[in-house]
Amino acid sequence: RRQPGGQSSQDSELPSGLQLGTGVRVVGTQKIFTAGSLQTTEQPLDLAVNGRGFFQILQPDGTVSYTRDGSFHLNSDGQIVTSQGFALEPAIVLPNEVRTFTVGEDGTVSVTTAGNPQPQIIGNIQLADFVNPAGLEAIGNNLFLETGSSGAPQVGNPGLNGLGTTLQNTLENSNVSVVEELVNMITTQRAYEMNSKVISTADQMLSFVTQNL
Repeated sequence: RRQPGGQSSQDSELPSGLQLGTGVRVVGTQKIFTAGSLQTTEQPLDLAVNGRGFFQILQPDGTVSYTRDGSFHLNSDGQIVTSQGFALEPAIVLPNEVRTFTVGEDGTVSVTTAGNPQPQIIGNIQLADFVNPAGLEAIGNNLFLETGSSGAPQVGNPGLNGLGTTLQNTLENSNVSVVEELVNMITTQRAYEMNSKVISTADQMLSFVTQNL
């Protein structure tokens, strides 16, 4: 695998923001992390980052990945996890008999239980930001890994040092413009058709020359 910003030869590097491959699978895509629109939901475990930053997700091998997908769930132990079952980092575990679950804009997580109606702080969600988010390496399921091109993660509490805030009962929609991508697809299709005709015409010309020499 050739990481974005990685060394391609002794004197050159791969372009930042491009993840390149040498096979037939297309991976030379530019990642754009502009914020999408926010959608209010009725799920308390739906979280969105309003501004810069990524949620930190712990992988099974112990590495930390990053995502802006805040559609979280609880596992059998009461721990907040992604839809794939990967744990949010730092770990947040809800106690038994939780009545209410609240996440503040500063990432503070508080709950009330059946035996104690007073809110108790049980943890704090931290965000990570990068100097060059376009240099992150996509690994699927809306998860990304840091690379030399992205720079090291800058971790902190939401709302501080340029990081965005956390919004509960909210999800971030895709930032993809369907109309714009459809136009790009049609343009690419037309260019492909033109190139195919050029190749076909060149083949006919070579065939004519060969037959008449």
